[in-house]
Amino acid sequence: MRVLRKIYQFIVDKPLTKNTIIHERYVVVKLIGKGSYGIVYLCNDLQENERRILKQLRPSKRNKSEEVDLFQQEVNILSHLQHRNMPTLYDNFSEEGNYFFVMNHIEGYNLDKVIFTNKEKYSEKDSLLLFSKLLELIENLHSQGIYHLDLRLPNILLHHNEVFLIDFGLARMQSDVRAANKMILQDFYDLGDILLFLLYTTFSTTKKKALPWTEELSITKETTCLLKRLLSIDEPYSNITEICGDLTAALEAID
Repeated sequence: MRVLRKIYQFIVDKPLTKNTIIHERYVVVKLIGKGSYGIVYLCNDLQENERRILKQLRPSKRNKSEEVDLFQQEVNILSHLQHRNMPTLYDNFSEEGNYFFVMNHIEGYNLDKVIFTNKEKYSEKDSLLLFSKLLELIENLHSQGIYHLDLRLPNILLHHNEVFLIDFGLARMQSDVRAANKMILQDFYDLGDILLFLLYTTFSTTKKKALPWTEELSITKETTCLLKRLLSIDEPYSNITEICGDLTAALEAID
């Protein structure tokens, strides 16, 4: 059954070809990637003469109400974003039974490529400074009751020393305090994970056996404290103000 489903998805979810015109306005330039429920393209906007990002709900999922609801939930969240370093929603429509939305095109390289392909190195101070820029974006989201829930290296773009946050497919809006607290901790944990990746860019060893990061990384006790609380090893943070306090202490310890 699973094999048949995969074959069906392969046939039905065939990406749009180059130069296909959608909504009499968006010309497909190239396929950017496929997610669990969406297909993403780089397009030209004929009306505005601008590059745009077009996201399509996979055709194999368009008749499933729960999948359509998730797609529309992402649209709703994008419509609430109010930061220049996050996507801007431009359009939302259906055509021939398919669902689409359009965002601005953000230039830059994702952090996964920067670290693992370009082999960029980040000192402890550089790691904390980049972390602080990302933290500012998360603070903006949380102030609106929005939780990203997918803070990973591929979803962070760098361009001209600025940090951009993308891909809100798993993001949620939540007013219930108990549920919100759980999602806050998830975002904080993911922030800690990203900080670890940055700090490890300058790590090298000849030892065959891997050790815990607390033993491998040569970092200040203040940065260690910050990481342990983000990763819930020690008492987890309850809000971003607490993180900012420890982040400031970590930066001052380096200077």
